[in-house]
Amino acid sequence: MSSPTKYLLSEDRIPKAWYNLRADLPFDLPPVLHPGTKQPVGPDDLAPLFPMALIEQEVSKEQYIEIPEPVLEVLKLWRPTPMFRAHQLENALDTPAKIYYKYEGVSPSGSHKPNTAVPQAYYNQLAGTKRIATETGAGQWGSSLAFACGKFGIELKVYMVKVSYQQKPYRRNLMETWGATVVPSPSPDTEAGRNILAKDPDCTGSLGIAISEAVNDAVTAKVPTKYALGSVLEHVLLHQSVIGLETVEQLALANAQPDVVVGCIGGGSNFAGFAYPFLRDKLKSGGQGPRVVAIEPAAAPSLTRGVYAYDFGDTAQLTPLMKMYTLGHDFVPEPIHAGGLRYHGMASSICELYRNKLIEARAVPQLATFEAGVLFARSEGILPAPEAAHAVRGAIDEALKCKAEGVSRTIVFNLCGHGHFDLSAYERYLSGSIADHDLPQAVLDRAKTTLPAMA
Repeated sequence: MSSPTKYLLSEDRIPKAWYNLRADLPFDLPPVLHPGTKQPVGPDDLAPLFPMALIEQEVSKEQYIEIPEPVLEVLKLWRPTPMFRAHQLENALDTPAKIYYKYEGVSPSGSHKPNTAVPQAYYNQLAGTKRIATETGAGQWGSSLAFACGKFGIELKVYMVKVSYQQKPYRRNLMETWGATVVPSPSPDTEAGRNILAKDPDCTGSLGIAISEAVNDAVTAKVPTKYALGSVLEHVLLHQSVIGLETVEQLALANAQPDVVVGCIGGGSNFAGFAYPFLRDKLKSGGQGPRVVAIEPAAAPSLTRGVYAYDFGDTAQLTPLMKMYTLGHDFVPEPIHAGGLRYHGMASSICELYRNKLIEARAVPQLATFEAGVLFARSEGILPAPEAAHAVRGAIDEALKCKAEGVSRTIVFNLCGHGHFDLSAYERYLSGSIADHDLPQAVLDRAKTTLPAMA
């Protein structure tokens, strides 16, 4: 008798508290620094951008933080999400590996992003926020925050990276359906955007530029406005921990112990949310546990090729300084279709985990990623978002390694979103008009010269 395909949890098994890996880390994270004074930032420095509840979560070392009931009520619309045994993919690969995947594409916006959009909108409502400005790359974050702001009665302005604005019109339409205003970034709506356009009228945009515009908007808007970020910051990673907490419980239902945990990385939110509960158990057991592997695009390989240094989180140098692996704050990536992974830096805690060899990282090219996405769609029936297809690629590579070695390992990965709004990208792949973009070393060498001067 074959093992089940789906592992489902009842609604009452939604985690009641977020897990904070910071409580269990054997080291401290480098402090976030003020861009002017280069001194550690305090709550007052962040108050113009975020409500105090999120600032407290950003620096908290509590192991678990209770999820408010109004947030849980919205999460019940799609959580707990299913975990699948990828029987059909295993057969297609002819591998002895056992492959499981957690599927976040069942959320209203089709990705993992509402897991943090909902609590961010909730805490902003509690603080009296009437308007939020944000950025989005592929549109997963923008659409998720549009959904969440609609639930809590908050106006939203989204600065969408221009190349994604052009590549993914239906993501934009979804945001607008939920009530958001969306503009391509760089835009003439902010000083930061106008400065970029003056230098390069044809700029295709980047997440760093879009962040600059959203922050610029938040601090200069005539209507009091806060800023919301969909990745990178520790409170965002915290909110995503519901993914991994559910997966641990579902693997127990399957009587499975993972040997390899795989996730894609851009800024780090879905990877952290999925992997950190597994790292919790690994840290407690003195290092015994699964290998944890982060997969990033070869066109924006911040972990595998970036410089470890303090850098700005945005192009216009408006954000605090974070110590991270960076490609340089003014890095403009090639217009690959995995727009959500085109970020120049990485979440601080992920950088420190990588630096301390607690996780691995690998960069994969765009063509091999789409190849994996198509194979997954043809075997498992779900079309992955280009971002999620990076995790599929990583899991397939691990499964093929098992086949070559003649060993069976249990591989679990996070399928963080579906690709229903990315069909034009798959059309280009199937027609042979997508190319690989490896990052030239000259770009990395230049990044070192643009880093902020530190004492």
